[in-house]
Amino acid sequence: MRTLVIDSATESCSVALIEDGVLIAGECAVLGRGHAERLVPMIASLPDKGRSDVIAVDIGPGSFTGIRVGLAAARALAMAWGAKLQGYESLTLVAAMAQAEHPCVAVDVCMTGGHGEWFFQSFNADGSPQCDVASLSPDDASRHSVAPVIAGSQAGALAQGRGGALTLDLKPDARCMPLLPSSAFHDDPRPSYGRAPDARLPAAA
Repeated sequence: MRTLVIDSATESCSVALIEDGVLIAGECAVLGRGHAERLVPMIASLPDKGRSDVIAVDIGPGSFTGIRVGLAAARALAMAWGAKLQGYESLTLVAAMAQAEHPCVAVDVCMTGGHGEWFFQSFNADGSPQCDVASLSPDDASRHSVAPVIAGSQAGALAQGRGGALTLDLKPDARCMPLLPSSAFHDDPRPSYGRAPDARLPAAA
């Protein structure tokens, strides 16, 4: 079974081709912006242009544009190839990457959010989530964080606020998808923005 992994939900943009749990090829770049221009050429550079039986895509939370770019590409390719489409969450992948380095240890994942907030989620030592993803102020994230390991793009900043933790500056990387358990995947992937939208419809009269 061959899987194309697409991850463009955060400041990093990555793709990978996985066959039976083994990485065949992949690429990861920290872009910040420009995911739409970079993603398709990255997929095209993979063996067989990434053609796969399954497409797994990062549904967020992260950048509004990055999430939508990844999902649009994944849905288009799944339709063209008749492939199965699955989704996974960015913080879950970062937690799995952290626990691959430090097994059986609880991890707090802290990633860049919007409007000065951070996306925060705690994971048990077995990799299962302790709570849902929350968009928190730095002070609130510091109050919630107790794990001995902090991972993510804001791990260092969070550790400064609370102290006493090992920090891992990690961003989602499609090449690490085999670290995820089967329970981490959604069969009907939809965007997970992690916070309420900034724009709202006017209240009904």
